[in-house]
Parts: sequence; C-alpha cells; structure tokens
Amino acid sequence: MAHLTISDVARQMGLRPSAIRYYEQLGILPRAHRISGQRRYDTTALHRLAVVQYARRLGFSLEEIRQLFFGFRKNIPASERWRKLSQRKLAELETQISQIKAMQDLLVKMQGCQCDALDQCGRGIFRSKFARVDMQDDGQACKTNP
Repeated sequence: MAHLTISDVARQMGLRPSAIRYYEQLGILPRAHRISGQRRYDTTALHRLAVVQYARRLGFSLEEIRQLFFGFRKNIPASERWRKLSQRKLAELETQISQIKAMQDLLVKMQGCQCDALDQCGRGIFRSKFARVDMQDDGQACKTNP
C-alpha cells in the first residue's frame, strides 16, 4: 500500500493541500493515516478524489457529492447513485436553461429601449410587471415592454 503525502496527492490531482484537508473535514475524503504526524494516503484517496473532481466538473455541489458517497444505503451500486443524482441535476439544469432563455429574451427587448431616463424605464417596468397594465407610448413609460 502506497503512503502518499498530502503534497504527493495534491500534485497528482492538481489540487491544493488545503482542498484535500477541506474534503477530509467534510467527510468526503476519509481521514488519512498519520506517520510522524504527517498525513499519509493510499491510492484509494486518488480514486476518491477523481470522483470528486469529476462530479465538480459536472456541476455537482459538495453537498451533492456527499450524498453520492453517503446518501444511499450501502448496497446501492454506484451506477444507481449517479443515475438518481444525475436526474435531479438534469431537472435543475432545465430550470436554469428556462431562466436563462427568459433573461436572454428580456435583454433583447431592452436593447430596443428608447427612454431618456431610468425613471421612465422604471415607470414602464412597474406598469408591465407589477400593475399588469399595458404600456402606452405616451412618452412616460419605457417603449420596450419588458
């Protein structure tokens, strides 16, 4: 069994030692054995960190990664864990995509703004969003209907 120092692990994984200590603190990475007071890891730590880094690249939060490791019964295979968490993440991404699309549409509309003052825009935005009154081009409200 290899006894890698925290520096060895950090270098191989492209992480800072502080990140490794933080993952230990969160329980995502098991506590390292100590030799002369220094952390020593075996290669399973590298494998665990590879999963953590992959999950981070996929957009999973540290809490979701904790769930991946500890949020299921022991007999649930990794494939099922990934499947369940991925379904939730995909639903979350769909919501974000919808929100981004709505933001894009509003930004495109706002590019057509012809107001002279922000108060004029505010009046139009207030009327359209809060009062639900259609704006009229009366020179008093934003000419783009956000």
